[in-house]
Amino acid sequence: MTELARFLAAHPGIDAVQVFITDGSGVPRGKMVRAGELEALYRDGRRVAGSILGLDITGEDVDATGLVWDVGDADGVCRPVPGTLLPSPWLDAPTGQLMLTMFDDAGRPAAADPRHALARIVGRLAAQGYTPVVACELEFYLLREARGRYEPADAHSGGEPARIESYSLTRLDDLAPLFAEVHAAARAQGLPAGTTMAEYAPGQFEITLHHRADALRAVDEAILFKRLLRGVARRHGCIATFMAKPFAERAGSGLHVHVSLADADGRNLFAADDPAGTPLLRHAIGGLAATAAESFLVFAPNANSYRRYLSRSYAPVAPTWGINNRTVSLRVPAGPPASRHVEHRIAGADANPYLAAAVVLAGLAQGIARRSDPGAPVTGNGYLDTRPRVFPVTWHEAIERAAASAFLHDALGEGFMKVLLAVKRQECERFAAAVTPLDYAWYLRDS
Repeated sequence: MTELARFLAAHPGIDAVQVFITDGSGVPRGKMVRAGELEALYRDGRRVAGSILGLDITGEDVDATGLVWDVGDADGVCRPVPGTLLPSPWLDAPTGQLMLTMFDDAGRPAAADPRHALARIVGRLAAQGYTPVVACELEFYLLREARGRYEPADAHSGGEPARIESYSLTRLDDLAPLFAEVHAAARAQGLPAGTTMAEYAPGQFEITLHHRADALRAVDEAILFKRLLRGVARRHGCIATFMAKPFAERAGSGLHVHVSLADADGRNLFAADDPAGTPLLRHAIGGLAATAAESFLVFAPNANSYRRYLSRSYAPVAPTWGINNRTVSLRVPAGPPASRHVEHRIAGADANPYLAAAVVLAGLAQGIARRSDPGAPVTGNGYLDTRPRVFPVTWHEAIERAAASAFLHDALGEGFMKVLLAVKRQECERFAAAVTPLDYAWYLRDS
C-alpha cells in the first residue's frame, strides 16, 4: 500500500482514477474509479469480466475465444501493476491512471493477458542467468482532421508540405507546444522519453524511450507513453496514430525493439570490440531470423499492417541482418563496444508491445539454445537480397502460419494463442466482408 499512500499524499486533489488493462490487440480497456476505491483494489484486486481480453479491435465479443458464453462471461481478478499509479496531466480535471493485470481465482496469471506472456519469457531467461535489457522506439503520425480527410499536423496553410523534410527542425518547431507538453507529461509520470525527431514523412515523428534492465517495466512504459501521447495530442486538436500505414504514398510506422542480454553483474553479454558483437549476439540474431516469418501475426497484427512492407521503404521485407544498416530486419547499431545490441525492426507501430517484446525475446532465446548461425551480415542495400521472400504477404497467411507455429504456441502459451487466433480470424473475416469505396469505383459500372 506504500505506492497508494505516496500517490494520495502527493496528489490530494485527484479523486478520479482510470484503471485499465491492455488486451491482445494492444487496446487499453477499463473504467473510472474513485480514489476511495483504490485501497480495496490494492488489497483485494478488482473483479473484471474476463471477456475484456477477448474483444476484437472494434470492441466486439469473439465467441471463439472461450471467454464469453462458454464460461458465462466469468470475472477475472485484476491487480495493480507496480509503479503505474500516476497522474494524467493531459486531462482537464485532476485524474490519475493505474495499469492492471489479470489473474484467475486461484491467483494464476490469466492466459489471455498479454503482459503475462512477456513475464513468462523474462522468467525463462532469468532462469538461464540472463537479464534482457530492452528499449522501445515508437514511430507515429500526428494528424488533423480537415475537409473530411486526415492531414499531417505540421502542414502549412492547411495544405500538405511539398517536401518530406526528414530530420527537419522546422517541423518540430511547428509543433513545439505539443511536444513540450508531451515531455512535461512524461516527466510527471516518470517516463524516460528521450530524443524527438521528424521522421520520413510529413506528420510522422519518432520518440525513443531509454533502455531498461527490466523488460516488463520497459514495455509498461511504452504502453503508458502511447496513451500519454494520444491524450496530449487531443488537447492540441490532433490525432496521434500508431497505424502502420496511414497513407499509401508515405512511409509506414514501426515499433523497433532494442535488446541485449546482461549477466547477474549487469555486464552486457553482447559487448565486443567486433562491430558484429559476440558469438552469443550472433546466435540470438540467428534465432530472431529463423522465427520471424511464423511470428508475423504478432509483428503485423492487422489488415493495414501489410501495406507497410515495401522495398526501399525502411520497413524490412526479408529476415536479414547487418551492422549499422537500416535496410535489414535485424540491425546491430554502431557504437561503443559496451552498447552492442540488436535492433529488431520488423514490427509495425500497431503491434502490441508486450507481444512483440515477448516474441523477440523468445526468438533470441531459441537462437542461443540452438547456437543458430545467422550467416554473413548484409552489406549495402538489403532490399537487393536475392534469397526467397519468406515473410507472409497477407493477413490471412500470417494467421494460418501462426496457427501452425509450435514456436509461437510455446512462446505465448496455448491459452493466449487460442484467444489471439480467434480474435484475428474474426477481424479478418469482417474486414474481408466489408464493401469499400474502391469496390464501387472498380466494379459498380463495368464488372
